[in-house]
Amino acid sequence: MVRKEIRFRPIGRVHSPFKAREDIDPLRNVRPNGLAKVEGELEIFKPYAAGLKDIDGFSHLIVIFAFHRSQKVKLLVKPPRETRRRGVFSTRSPHRPNPIGLTIVRLLGRRKNILQVSGMDMLDETPILDIKPYTPRDSKRRLKHGWLEERSKKKKKN
Repeated sequence: MVRKEIRFRPIGRVHSPFKAREDIDPLRNVRPNGLAKVEGELEIFKPYAAGLKDIDGFSHLIVIFAFHRSQKVKLLVKPPRETRRRGVFSTRSPHRPNPIGLTIVRLLGRRKNILQVSGMDMLDETPILDIKPYTPRDSKRRLKHGWLEERSKKKKKN
């Protein structure tokens, strides 16, 4: 197996009310959509600002980012509101072999190279690796939610 190092160059950074992971967890633990109204900004660095052309017409964006403060890899993790450990690849944990994160935010507006968004679940100063529009193709599929479905069924019974 040929092993190559892959390098990414951030295209921007996040401006978020969250300075530490502990700031996010209470909102995430309240309810699954507890972060939906949290606003922040995505600052795209000037050399990449031309890439924002036509982004204004989309309601939601997929943001690919680096878990820049994650320092350990855990293949088994305990998600919020869970009692059992789960495989890291079935969670959104930052403790991954490659510290890459993905989230979907709502685009509220744009000022030059700054995107105002809601649904913020990233830490302040998080490096942005890429942005893609969330399209109908992304939302029209029949989705299965793995172990999360088990938790939903238990909640409905109680």
